Amino acid sequence: MGERLTIALDAMGGDDAPDMVLKGADLALNRFPQIDYLLFGPEPRLHRLLDAMPKLRQRAEVCHTDVVVTGDAKPSVALRTGRHSSMRLAINAVQEGRCAGVVSAGNTGALMAMAKLVLKTLPGIDRPAICSFFPTIRGESVMLDLGANIDCDADNLVQFAVMGEVFSRTVLGLERPTVGLLNVGAEDQKGHEALREASQRLRDAQLPIAFHGFIEGNDIATGTVDVIVTDGFTGNVALKTAEGTVKLFGYALRSSFQSSFLARLGYLFAKPALIKMRRRLDPRRYNGAVFLGLNGIAVKSHGGADALGFANAIGVAVDMALHGFLDTVREEFHRLPPVPGLTPSPAAAQ
Repeated sequence: MGERLTIALDAMGGDDAPDMVLKGADLALNRFPQIDYLLFGPEPRLHRLLDAMPKLRQRAEVCHTDVVVTGDAKPSVALRTGRHSSMRLAINAVQEGRCAGVVSAGNTGALMAMAKLVLKTLPGIDRPAICSFFPTIRGESVMLDLGANIDCDADNLVQFAVMGEVFSRTVLGLERPTVGLLNVGAEDQKGHEALREASQRLRDAQLPIAFHGFIEGNDIATGTVDVIVTDGFTGNVALKTAEGTVKLFGYALRSSFQSSFLARLGYLFAKPALIKMRRRLDPRRYNGAVFLGLNGIAVKSHGGADALGFANAIGVAVDMALHGFLDTVREEFHRLPPVPGLTPSPAAAQ
């Protein structure tokens, strides 16, 4: 069964919580039978749902709270008023060592603010970054930052490159992942100053990273590199553009097959291939954005995820814990040569 782990779940985070959260947790037990849960939310309501899920009921402990962080709450307000919320208590369980990681489909800004306040950042990391998976022609890649930091300097980008490389090795299992900086062109003189400076540091520092250089937007889907590094503004635009493109493609495909009798007949022959393609591009497979750089594992599920998507987000947290992601990041930063942007401050190193 492997190592036993306990995962903290914000049972009230998400559009269809808590039903979706508990169904996802139950589904995740099929892949990870060694995990237990702490469920944070209103005890009577959660117990009613657990009564219909005997397998999950045996593996879950309910921690009662009636306080919920709403989806439209500002992070500053959530920090002040949400100390006893399901989200905050789930994060606290990780900080206290009771759980190996936390998963929530709740308010992204509030989750980031609370996690950074409670878990702190790892030595050598100035800001945490949101990282997630992208399907590519070659397989899968990871991309960061996807919205946590709108403005990034060269230090942040270099740190993101190191964290993304370690994440790709520990979670995707790549022996030597390639890293690229997302830019408006592949030439050295392209892009703003922070990008050019980060590129120069990554080339000159003799880091144990396979740095590819600059990549462009069309390189994301082709899988030119395994780790795509960018600021949160650009990364979030790229993410939402990709999500919209998938929806557009699906709509156009459905409309085409419904346009005539022959088209509908053609769909019958193409159906097996289309099902395979849909599974390959299913966003639920890639659900689970990680807050890299924190001194603890925190995974953000899409707020509109269903049970399968949430189960995959739990799987990301479990994979990171089982493969020792945090210890690997600490070791990598400790082994790095002195590089501007990567030298831990005395406070962070304590």
